[in-house]
Amino acid sequence: MSTIARILPADDAADRYVDRKRYLWMLSVVWPAAPLIGLYLVSLTGWGIFYAFTLVVWYGVIPALDVMFGNDPNNPPEAAVARLEADRYYRILTYLTVPVHYASLIVSAWWVATQPMAWWEVVMLALSLGIVNGLALNTGHELGHKKAAFERWMAKIVLAVVGYGHFFIEHNKGHHRDVATPEDPATSRMGEGIYKFSLREIPGAFKRAWNLEKVRLERAGKGVWSLDNEIIQPLLITVVLYASLLLALGPDPKLLVFLPIQIAFGWWQLTSANYIEHYGLLREKMADGRYERAQPRHSWNSNHIASNLILFHLQRHSDHHAHPTRRYQSLRDFPNLPVLPAGYPGMFFMAMIPPVFRSVMDRRVVEWAGGDLAKIQIDPARRKQIIRKFGASRQSARIAAE
Repeated sequence: MSTIARILPADDAADRYVDRKRYLWMLSVVWPAAPLIGLYLVSLTGWGIFYAFTLVVWYGVIPALDVMFGNDPNNPPEAAVARLEADRYYRILTYLTVPVHYASLIVSAWWVATQPMAWWEVVMLALSLGIVNGLALNTGHELGHKKAAFERWMAKIVLAVVGYGHFFIEHNKGHHRDVATPEDPATSRMGEGIYKFSLREIPGAFKRAWNLEKVRLERAGKGVWSLDNEIIQPLLITVVLYASLLLALGPDPKLLVFLPIQIAFGWWQLTSANYIEHYGLLREKMADGRYERAQPRHSWNSNHIASNLILFHLQRHSDHHAHPTRRYQSLRDFPNLPVLPAGYPGMFFMAMIPPVFRSVMDRRVVEWAGGDLAKIQIDPARRKQIIRKFGASRQSARIAAE
């Protein structure tokens, strides 16, 4: 709870609450233009190193700013949430982000097709664009949870930038239902490296999305291969978008390398987010065979200021799972949540070095479970090794016997 909310009565706290980050949220709109800033610096200096501008900012500068500015535990008082949610300024920022993603893709593709570039420069720009286009999934995530038809269509349009339109179905109807259970391909297991996880998560996510949409359409008496399919809708936008780029710019060999790399690295950003957001966490199974209701404690949280400002508060993931339709400006922090040691950019980089990631996160998972390994979702291939490392309690021995 914020300091204001602790001192003032609820109504006064709501009336007087001011979002001190109100205008800083514009950084979430500016960030998708980072590759364009890099291109401007290249044109200004002639230095090809600026093709990696976005990579350096994402993996270096933002983590440093997270350390410098620290955490922000400030919450809006509950009585102020309705006013915040009704403020159109916040949703307009998410709308503005959509064309910025398209501009970054189109201008970057034009640059690759028309400017002389070394192979490493093409790769650096592709990876830079992949980072921000991967975060188009974050914009789609924020918009796709809303009930208004306009916002849901905006979600599909922005997800089409990176060809991951099935996220619209998979995340809302699949991941939120199955999160922190073995049934969820988007929940990573303790001891499972991100590269192994990606081979399970990426195809598993598409399969679950397709099956969910097939069931919905069959119940409505419609065929799965129709324009009513909400996976096919954004997929068609993707096909038209990329076909138009190739027709307008020509099948330049550099472009034929550039486009798949930026798509693949965009997908990698979502895989990285899914990997860290619920690592090792497990909902308990009740006597009737169902899992307990998903709670804030089933998501890893991060209150780092800098990275949250460019991610529409995605890192307050616990409250998001508790209240999926709540808008980013209203998401809250809770006491006693599982907390990541860094913001998403730092955690994404750490995840790419599995031994380092496990050395940092595994003990936190064990602490979250109170030392009871039976309450942790563990990679079967590393189960015995984890039990040896963290001690064979009675619960651990029962796991080993399974």
